[in-house]
Amino acid sequence: MAKTDLYESPDYYQLDELLSEEHKLIRSSVRNWVKKELSPIIEDYAQKAEFPMHLIKGLAEIGAFGPTIPVEYGGAGLDYMAYGIIMQEIERGDSGIRSTSSVQGSLVMYPIYMYGSEEQRKKYLPKLASGEIMGCFGLTEPDHGSNPGGMTTNIKDAGDHYILNGAKMWISNAPFADIAVVWAKDENGKIRGLIVERGMEGFSTPETHNKWSLRASATGELVFDNVKIPKENLLPNVSGLKGPLGCLNQARYGIAWGALGAAMDCYDTALRYSKERIQFGKPIAGFQLQQKKLAEMITEITKAQLLVWRLAVLKNENRATAAQISMAKRNSVETAVNIAREARQMLGGMGITGEYSIMRHMMNLESVITYEGTHDIHLLITGMDITGEDAFK
Repeated sequence: MAKTDLYESPDYYQLDELLSEEHKLIRSSVRNWVKKELSPIIEDYAQKAEFPMHLIKGLAEIGAFGPTIPVEYGGAGLDYMAYGIIMQEIERGDSGIRSTSSVQGSLVMYPIYMYGSEEQRKKYLPKLASGEIMGCFGLTEPDHGSNPGGMTTNIKDAGDHYILNGAKMWISNAPFADIAVVWAKDENGKIRGLIVERGMEGFSTPETHNKWSLRASATGELVFDNVKIPKENLLPNVSGLKGPLGCLNQARYGIAWGALGAAMDCYDTALRYSKERIQFGKPIAGFQLQQKKLAEMITEITKAQLLVWRLAVLKNENRATAAQISMAKRNSVETAVNIAREARQMLGGMGITGEYSIMRHMMNLESVITYEGTHDIHLLITGMDITGEDAFK
């Protein structure tokens, strides 16, 4: 039997006062959906290493797919504060489900909206927003992760179409995606974006198995063997690395909020458990070392909450820099990883069981700390920003 989701969101500095009534209503709607639809089934799907496909319709209904995309294209037309809140609530449930939402909105819908033609927007965005079709994002390659500019996937002009060859790896949503936004080099070495549709001859999406992390998220490869891509499937309004990096900024922003949701869930679980678990004649919440753990958790959560709130304000004003987003992504994930590990210890042996969410969060966060830019890469982005010196090469 699934346990009742008793989650209560920590708000030590009364940050709710900084949110509008609309933001709080959106949060309440998503939180209720997570409690009702996601929490009761997620442990089972994680154990089976299976993505719960039946959740796609609900994710679309709560605005999780492209929440900032204008209403005319099927999006919710919300601001970045709302987008962050939605990601936080979903990842509070599970990082893998948030990954599916992030990919659909930030890495598929965003590039089509920002870099695509009007025809492409009208053709794909409403169906992506409703979950009628699902997408994935092809950037990372087997030999090119932190250095996407070294990609070898390529397109050649063949008159009325392009010929696409290459492979992408570690692609969320790949096994079931209907379309893929793929980045490849043209004959001049320029990186271009293309929309590849399932069913195109020579295009396959083998699934990645045996993961210990993001087990409820579907991961796979994208393989292109002389795939014919119609010229109208090229994203016309961007070339170079700024295309995919612009998408990653959107996704990293969502992760900054999302990972904090995982941290908050682990803290809330540990706090509740500490009040119920009796040892040496009293709740373990009464022991100094456990109070130290909890006090440090809520302190780090509060600092991170302030960081992502301010980042949302800057994002709404179109003033957030890529380096600021990197800092927030790195900080939130590090906070979440540390809190998950401390919370797991507080629960002792119960902390490794599926009766509680902590170990699942802990394993998921080992992927979140690596994807959309590794922990070290984000540190170097900040370093370059403050010194003006590039330490990547």
